[in-house]
Amino acid sequence: MQGVTYSYQGATAPAVTGVDLEVNPGEWLALVGANGSGKSTLAKICNALQIPTQGVCRVMGLDSSDPANTGEIRRNVALVFQNPEDQIVASIVEEDVAFGPENLGLPSGEIQIRVDRALELTGLLEYRGRGSSSLSGGQKQRLALAGALAMSPCALVLDESTSMLDPEGRESFLGCIGELNAQGMTIVQITHRMEEAVRAGRIAVMERGRVVWDGAPELFFGGEYLRWGFEEPLEFALHRELLARGILPGATLPVAEDMLRSLCL
Repeated sequence: MQGVTYSYQGATAPAVTGVDLEVNPGEWLALVGANGSGKSTLAKICNALQIPTQGVCRVMGLDSSDPANTGEIRRNVALVFQNPEDQIVASIVEEDVAFGPENLGLPSGEIQIRVDRALELTGLLEYRGRGSSSLSGGQKQRLALAGALAMSPCALVLDESTSMLDPEGRESFLGCIGELNAQGMTIVQITHRMEEAVRAGRIAVMERGRVVWDGAPELFFGGEYLRWGFEEPLEFALHRELLARGILPGATLPVAEDMLRSLCL
């Protein structure tokens, strides 16, 4: 994105203003900020659901303002929204996952391969014949993710996709995202949860429609997060206390599994 500004019709101020942002292939970027800071608008700009009022957004070199590029951009950048109910279109799990590839006009054999792979990646293979309405909230969110993955995108944009999940469902969903990123998929995760942002390889902060900070998690959680008014993640508070008591060695960025490993040694 170069100088990207977007204004909704009738709004008194732009939702995003002058945003310069680049996301590299295979990167996991956490986009954080208060409600109304422009995060969701930026997510929609990523896959051409919104076209910049000013500036330019290029996806894999394709200008999103050119209607001829819209289909290709949306095939490569999948957007998963906050409420899975808004994205489930079929009554049976595997039929819902097949919906996107069918709209692409793919051969039935290719559709089946994509559906099987997406269900396996999201841990829903055993639920393929079930009614989508019978799934739990976490399973529905994974179903929305499976539907996106069946399009074989290069990147996933997650717009507060864990906000309606319980802790167990959230952990399961994030674990799936982590595996996809480890396999090379680009992730742009919009979240207000610091315990989620710590998993990313890079963090960008939005405030009043602008990207006001962009850098490594080590720098962000080294003190920058306090500057922007974010709460300290519980694991950071625990890590800091354990360091102060001499129970944990070193002062590395705390990640839950690393902390538990240290405690068990």
